[in-house]
Amino acid sequence: MKLSHGLAAIISVLIAAPAMAADYTLAVEPNFPPAQAQQVYKPLLDYLAKSTGHSFALKTATNYHVYWRDLRSGAKTDFAFEEAHFTDYRRERLGFTPLVRVAEATRYSLLADAPVAEGGIQGLIGYRVVSMPAPSMGYLLLGDLYKNPIAQPEIQSVAASWKDGVEMVFSQETEAAMVPNYIAQTYPNLVVVSESREFTGRALSAGGTVPADVRKAVSEAMLKLHEDDSLYEVLVELGASQFVPATAAEYAGNERLLRGVFGYKAKPAAAAPEATADTQAEAEVTGGIEVTAGG
Repeated sequence: MKLSHGLAAIISVLIAAPAMAADYTLAVEPNFPPAQAQQVYKPLLDYLAKSTGHSFALKTATNYHVYWRDLRSGAKTDFAFEEAHFTDYRRERLGFTPLVRVAEATRYSLLADAPVAEGGIQGLIGYRVVSMPAPSMGYLLLGDLYKNPIAQPEIQSVAASWKDGVEMVFSQETEAAMVPNYIAQTYPNLVVVSESREFTGRALSAGGTVPADVRKAVSEAMLKLHEDDSLYEVLVELGASQFVPATAAEYAGNERLLRGVFGYKAKPAAAAPEATADTQAEAEVTGGIEVTAGG
């Protein structure tokens, strides 16, 4: 009897004990060259490590083509910080759960010098427009502006970062640049030729293998991030004032933005439920006629 009580006490202590420190990876979109991304995100990773007791390593890709390939193949990562179309893809295909998101909604702006902007989006047909490569959200939304295949600008996907695209406008290497609004707002001397529709802000999602207590700890830390003055520059680089709770419903359907991208495959439709004795009897009663509510 004493042995059983002792064993029970040990088990209860083990259950109540906090999870041991573990190593986790955070995948981010290749909005910066890999070396620069490490510098930009290091303060955030250090903050998460200090707040949660776990270690976090950044997982970067050299470009969006590699990022998309890794995403389609389900390359291992524990967390991901991405725009709505990637967030929804991970949620639907890989079992990720959005934890928190940037408070600001996402929009993309097509920027140009005032003389160029006077011609509107039609005035850029045949001229150079720079963006990050497909399937970045900016590139896909730029495609939405020019749906006629014979009336297109010369889309250049050569920028190393969103800011790099804007700098190419100033150096006259391009006539316009497609960039996120948080970048566009820092260049008041350029004119917005067109602005995209609105999307839910970028989200931090967790994979299904991340324990619940770690998800909770990371979420709580991110929701308090704006309270730490030493991380102000991190928020500026991410174009965020703060993070707020996220829900899966906010991102549902955004995967559709990827439908025209090379390598995209539609998710197989759920199999129809097998007929039961009840449904067969109902079909017999209605004589096989389709019955719809409301007439």
